[in-house]
Amino acid sequence: MMRFTTQSNQLSNEFLKRFDLTTAQFDVLIQIQTYAPITQSQLAEKVTVTQGGMSRMLARLEKEGLIERKQNWKTKTISLTAKGEHMIQAATPSQLHFQSSFFEEVLTDEELKSLYKVMTKLEKHSREKKLPPA
Repeated sequence: MMRFTTQSNQLSNEFLKRFDLTTAQFDVLIQIQTYAPITQSQLAEKVTVTQGGMSRMLARLEKEGLIERKQNWKTKTISLTAKGEHMIQAATPSQLHFQSSFFEEVLTDEELKSLYKVMTKLEKHSREKKLPPA
């Protein structure tokens, strides 16, 4: 699974260059679009980016005019700008089609259903999994 994920991410990074995005940036923009307004700590919980990496990425996305950060009393929230919304609307259908092609080009409908069932089961178990005692 790790080799597939690594290869998929490498190919997606190459694919998303046409939108001047990385897979991590794409994921962050999708999360912002879905949950805005969102705080940086809430965003960090939803993506696989370190807090330091998140700060650098948000600074770049803000500099490029894709997001805006607003101070609401003690809380700073993040939202997409019109430019960011346009970018994600342009990139999402292409990225979804590209990602789907990894599965649809090689798996039958029955295999796709089985994969979905197995991955759902594994994901649910991973949310319930506890660390063994030290």
